[in-house]
Amino acid sequence: MKKIILLLSLCAFNAIAAPVNVNTADAKTISEALSGIGMKKAEAIVQYRTDKGLFKTAEDLTNVKGIGEKTVEKNKNDILLSDAAAVETKSLVEPKKDNKPK
Repeated sequence: MKKIILLLSLCAFNAIAAPVNVNTADAKTISEALSGIGMKKAEAIVQYRTDKGLFKTAEDLTNVKGIGEKTVEKNKNDILLSDAAAVETKSLVEPKKDNKPK
């Protein structure tokens, strides 16, 4: 029974995790949002982007030591590269309001 409760709580946590912009987020936010990315790897992501510049694709994360293709693939839906993607996703979910006078 304890295993079932633990499993359900883990699933609930993953379901509410929001996508993260790896080009602007701090290490703590990245580590909390991405599966398989602990604090040490998240700090390496922040250091890499500081040294080398912003990530252009999610696959660029494989250039960070300790992050492989499987980790990127597992997190692909939660990796954002700009805030525009978050706005675009939000606009797809929320209906547009008609501002024309009636």
